[in-house]
Amino acid sequence: MKFKPELSVNQNIELPFKSSVSLHLKREDLIHPIISGNKYRKLKYNIAFAEQHNHDTLLTFGGAFSNHIAATAEAGRVFGFKTIGIIRGEELRDKILDNPTLKFAQSCGMTFKFISRELFRLKGTQSILDKLKREFGDFYQIPEGGTNDLAIKGCEEILTKADDHFDYICSSVGTGGTLAGLINSSGINQQVLGFSALKGDFLKEDISKFAKQKNWQLITDYHFGGYAKINTDLVSFINTFKKQHNIALDPVYTGKMMFGIFELIQSGFFKPYSKILMIHTGGLQGIVGMNKRLKQKQQQLIL
Repeated sequence: MKFKPELSVNQNIELPFKSSVSLHLKREDLIHPIISGNKYRKLKYNIAFAEQHNHDTLLTFGGAFSNHIAATAEAGRVFGFKTIGIIRGEELRDKILDNPTLKFAQSCGMTFKFISRELFRLKGTQSILDKLKREFGDFYQIPEGGTNDLAIKGCEEILTKADDHFDYICSSVGTGGTLAGLINSSGINQQVLGFSALKGDFLKEDISKFAKQKNWQLITDYHFGGYAKINTDLVSFINTFKKQHNIALDPVYTGKMMFGIFELIQSGFFKPYSKILMIHTGGLQGIVGMNKRLKQKQQQLIL
């Protein structure tokens, strides 16, 4: 599973205020329009494993606006796999065409099964997987968000030798897999910062399961109320950033990370003359769905 450019470029980001630190953004979003950023990295070795073991069906889990659901559906279309999405929320069964992510995934050939939120919490249990195998037959299972050992291996390839001179590596955090991969491949003198898109610090335990070093910190002050929650300040920031740098940020992950980094720079969090590398984890497909919600509320849209 390989696209060009697999090795993304680091783009300099000029700050709109005075500071001695330097910022670069690793453009992982350029890898592929849909299978982009950390979704490409997480799926890369999972797809290879499924091919090597003669699986013809991928099954995974996600919410209604999941980047992972969209990326898995597209990967199935591109590489010839049947795909099954177990979607959180039974009420969405009759709303596929109203949801840009689910509509796209369906157009790629993905089959859906909608389950209750209570049942979704049990998605990793053997009893649930056994029931799914009785219903759908044999499949290769990829966890929600794509995080497993093979995903970590893929995310460890985000950083290269050319990134060794950066003092800080920054990434948004959903399930923690991308951050764990960055931690494992970072240098001993580098500090890895994860900006949680979810409310609470429970992700620390999940990250620790995969992280092989202790040079990291989870920052939980920029979730904007929780997963997929935003406000007018964040939307305005994302739109200003797009106008200044011609780079789109998604509102669930990278937009929150960038907002946090800018605020931390101004508060003196980073050492003077630090070199900061930020990871653009893609996820831009989610902008359409978020704008639909914002339009319904008659609020400012994301550019």
